[in-house]
Amino acid sequence: MTDFATLPLSPTLLQSLAAMGYARMTPVQAASLPPLLEGRDVIAQARTGSGKTAAFGLGLLARLDAAQNRVQGLVLCPTRELADQVSKEIRRLASATPNIKLLTLSGGIALGPQLASLAAHDPHIVVGTPGRVQELLRKRSLHLSSLRMLVLDEADRMLDMGFTEAITEIIGKTPPQRQTLLLSATWPEAIRAISASIQRDPITVTVDRATAQHDIEQRFFEVEPAQKMDALAHLLRAYQPESALVFCNTRRDTREVAEALDQRGFSALALHGEMEQRDRDEVLVQFANRSCAVLVATDVAARGLDVRELAAVISWELPSDPDVHVHRIGRTGRAGAKGLALSLCTPRERARASAIEARQGAPLAWHTLKPAGGSGKQLALAPMATVCIDGGRKDKMRPGDILGALTGDAGLAADDVGKIDVFATRAYVAIRRNRADKAVERLRAGTIKGRRYRVRRIGG
Repeated sequence: MTDFATLPLSPTLLQSLAAMGYARMTPVQAASLPPLLEGRDVIAQARTGSGKTAAFGLGLLARLDAAQNRVQGLVLCPTRELADQVSKEIRRLASATPNIKLLTLSGGIALGPQLASLAAHDPHIVVGTPGRVQELLRKRSLHLSSLRMLVLDEADRMLDMGFTEAITEIIGKTPPQRQTLLLSATWPEAIRAISASIQRDPITVTVDRATAQHDIEQRFFEVEPAQKMDALAHLLRAYQPESALVFCNTRRDTREVAEALDQRGFSALALHGEMEQRDRDEVLVQFANRSCAVLVATDVAARGLDVRELAAVISWELPSDPDVHVHRIGRTGRAGAKGLALSLCTPRERARASAIEARQGAPLAWHTLKPAGGSGKQLALAPMATVCIDGGRKDKMRPGDILGALTGDAGLAADDVGKIDVFATRAYVAIRRNRADKAVERLRAGTIKGRRYRVRRIGG
């Protein structure tokens, strides 16, 4: 049975699941939740979009004692974006359960509010990045002596990003009898080693293997290095995906490829680890709300990216690890939709292609490509543009308030307005591109909930 009602979950958790439209478990949930609810350690291979967050979120919430104001669950994530995404999902799962405090602790944002929240009273659940959690433990502001469950989410990426020492220090502050869940998209030797050192007789869950990606069409194109940019532009024009994620292996390539695409008329933005957090947030918002059609990113930077309908994944260069390729392409073709994965391969990358072929156990689909040169504004821009409002949750602003202002005094039709994201001190709203300037003008002249805010258009 894959019905959530067959699990020993509280009525409030079942109520939240029903409100979220979750009725049946995904394969990774069906395999991992029974041992998690029994208190067993679990190591799971799970790709993005598999339902892994709901699995460990339910495991965390099922073990909580809301009357005890101590940290009972800790989730470590490699990036702030993934930590935010995980926090949102757990909050939704906890929506019908009263008096649960969850705190997100990640770098790139001010430390003061996090310290103040910890001083008020301990949260029940902490979701954070290893560096910030380590910092707060050293300040003795965060206490893990009552921890019941530890989750290492995307453990392979945390190790790749150099968090091994921080994770080891954090684990040393937790009770030895805790329950530990380790999630990883790939299975390098380092993951096996860390599991052996921190888990007790773990149940291994591999049912949601990323290799079983029958809904993804893969195409490989051999190109000379000097032809790569023309080839990439040709693929984007030929396939015309509504949204495309282009993976580069280096930050430098990420910047250069995004700039070259922009010069050729594509709505393209770069995402890499050297960017300021606010800039990263704005890029992610624009890609998710369809103001940016092409996102060029490194593998690490793209972790935590939450775009449910990603039309295509393109590899500018093949990764050296075939498991990374499998994880890349797993971002398209979710929830029963057809996905498209296109890979550029120079002659010197043939060995990497062979490794991918061996990993998937089937021949690669090679296609010929003869791109024509040229540049200029030859492609339609993304359908939406993003407007930033310098007001957010701290101003009691809600998405409905922004929508009301736009469709009221600003005179826009409801279908001119797309996704609205409200952060602590700012909000972003997607507006149909040909109406965005009018929206900015009207919002500047009017008010939102009786107040005036600074309003500007960002991006192209």
